[in-house]
Amino acid sequence: MEENKLKRGLSNRHIQLIALGGTIGVGLFYGSAATIKLAGPAILLSYLFGGAVIYFIMRALGEMAVANPVSGSFSEYANKYVGPFAGYLTGWTYWFNWIVVGMAEITVVGVYINHWFPEVPQWVSALAALVIMTLINLVNVKAYGEFEFWFALIKVVAIVGMIIAGLGIILFGLGNGGVPVGFGNLWEHGGFAPNGVSGLLLSLVMVMFSFGGIEMIGLTAGEAENPQRTIPSAINNVIWRVLIFYIGALGIIMILYPWDEIGTSGSPFVLIFDKIGMPAAADIINFVVLTAALSAFNSGMYGTGRMLFSLADQGNGGNGPAFFRELSKSGVPVRGVLFSAAILLVAVFLNYIVPEKVFYYITSIATVAAVTSWTVIILTHMKFRESGGSVSGLFPMPFYPYSSYFALAALTAVVVAMAFIEGMAVAFIVAPIWFAVLFTSYKMKESH
Repeated sequence: MEENKLKRGLSNRHIQLIALGGTIGVGLFYGSAATIKLAGPAILLSYLFGGAVIYFIMRALGEMAVANPVSGSFSEYANKYVGPFAGYLTGWTYWFNWIVVGMAEITVVGVYINHWFPEVPQWVSALAALVIMTLINLVNVKAYGEFEFWFALIKVVAIVGMIIAGLGIILFGLGNGGVPVGFGNLWEHGGFAPNGVSGLLLSLVMVMFSFGGIEMIGLTAGEAENPQRTIPSAINNVIWRVLIFYIGALGIIMILYPWDEIGTSGSPFVLIFDKIGMPAAADIINFVVLTAALSAFNSGMYGTGRMLFSLADQGNGGNGPAFFRELSKSGVPVRGVLFSAAILLVAVFLNYIVPEKVFYYITSIATVAAVTSWTVIILTHMKFRESGGSVSGLFPMPFYPYSSYFALAALTAVVVAMAFIEGMAVAFIVAPIWFAVLFTSYKMKESH
């Protein structure tokens, strides 16, 4: 039935900025200090390597999305080319991933609001963010796209501003008495890779986590106005974004400051704006990071609603309750959005009773969920190729199948490295339980 189809309301500029927003998160503004501590200046190599891995994963997804632009994206493709359980596992794990990330982000929103209004209880800010973002996602897909466009643009302007300011300090000595800063900080404090290969490998986990959400481009294919043109363009630009926004920004920070001093006094980005004499640096960065958190939450609401709709729409009887297959007149999976919002409401109450450390543990589980999705994308693409799905050859993955083997090996290395990072080992307990629950529920669904 035509009326039960999602509406194509996302333009090229929406898709481009959604893709960009997916690669730039809170991780860059505040989390970058933690990754620098693990690898020192060599973190630049880690981002370069991680960017290459993500690029191949996105090219695999892009080839399938251009050939078959549907909203369920990789869950739908896994269901079709690997099997119903693969679609079930991927869809529900991706939904769970965004619920977890959403709970973390909604808590973080309260923290950033407290920077200006310390008297406002954290749970009030969290509840307000949940209500506003839910309402935006209930209007239509264009409303989501428009908010994501502006959220992403704020992040981009902030990073470009920081890069320009940093170059001014490095080349012309702005804020440094007119004395240009040398490049010595990149190797003078224990070398370029002070923690050796092990530091590089451990940092790769955090680097890959910071790329979580990039696969959102695939989900937008079902609602893009011209997916054959916009999806390839957005994916091909990923590698340049990584080079400019991550490597460029972090490179400048580590040229200006010794790597072992970064993060000891707030966000690395605040330091740069402070150095050129911008008194409102902390407020500016707080505003930018607040929009980054709201952007991630906005994407989470969008992604969970679409994935629940897709699961209900898959195969014979669906991989999810038929209840979620209902769309509003404007083509929004309202029930999926509202159900996800209701689950996220739990996060508002968790602000009272759960220590913040638990959120750190839960977020580490999101890394496993992201790696699971990426692994399924690569494996599904290999099956897609074997089945002759890419006969059109509209957007073929480069260097196939070697690029697929490279991506799978890198993702395996990330999972192994996680076992050696304090606080992340909890994911190895929760993930098997989650997969066991999914397997059991799938078998019960099958037997009915």
